[in-house]
Amino acid sequence: MTSQEPELDPVDVEVDEPITVTDRRRIDPETGEVRPGGAGEAPSSEEASAGSAEVAELTAALQRERAQFANYKRRTEEEKQGRVAYGKQILIDKLLPVLDDLDRAREHGDLEGGPLKGVADKLIATLDAEGLTKFGTPGDVFDPELHEAVQNDGSGAEPVLGAVYRSGYRLGDKVIRTAMVTVTDPEPAQQAEPQNHQSGAQ
Repeated sequence: MTSQEPELDPVDVEVDEPITVTDRRRIDPETGEVRPGGAGEAPSSEEASAGSAEVAELTAALQRERAQFANYKRRTEEEKQGRVAYGKQILIDKLLPVLDDLDRAREHGDLEGGPLKGVADKLIATLDAEGLTKFGTPGDVFDPELHEAVQNDGSGAEPVLGAVYRSGYRLGDKVIRTAMVTVTDPEPAQQAEPQNHQSGAQ
């Protein structure tokens, strides 16, 4: 009896699909020459768009890092300047009583000559160079933000300083001590001066 092989239904026969291999090597392995057009195929529009988006994202991240570093550097410099200014103010605060003693010595004529005058002049020049300025002179217009009135002898609407018991000081634009003063009315000549200016203008 002859064995017969089973017949296969054409539908059941599986046909292997051809495998396509793309050689993306830039150098031809047989000739050793550089292949024209570079290795592989040109990127598609989708790949190009994805690459552009990635570049834009990295650029934005780099810009953010630069901005953060610039802000950090600015804050560090401001904090450094603030610490220097604070230390300077503490030192000058401790020297204000010395300046008060020098003012009293000047009023008594003790700074007209001699070694004490030289020391006082050097100290005041050094503090002036650091931005310290003194204010509070008899006749100045009274300002409650600058002057501490311990006595009010005036009755007018534009009081001025009478006696100055203690000078005030600024360090730069900051008032570090108010002046201790008495308040009085301006002298008649001071009151008439604005009227004279108005008459001259007419």
